[in-house]
Amino acid sequence: MTIRVDVPQQLRSYTKGATTASVDGQDVESALADLDRKFPGIRFRLIDEQGRIREHMRVFANGERVRRLDVKLKPGDQLQIFGALSGG
Repeated sequence: MTIRVDVPQQLRSYTKGATTASVDGQDVESALADLDRKFPGIRFRLIDEQGRIREHMRVFANGERVRRLDVKLKPGDQLQIFGALSGG
């Protein structure tokens, strides 16, 4: 099942500059696992050691914010990833 992932600027070094990626997955967790198989190390930037989405990251499935990794996906769904900006 193909899911489209929009990759934010701060993570594009993992995707060699690609702005989108196609992944397989039944839920957000398996989709991000497939993204990490294709682009090693990217999942660690999104998911903490307790298996939760990092506080400074936002993940949306079809425009709805995802707070848990067990959110189900279907073919053609879209994941958007955003990172918080900081500075002074």
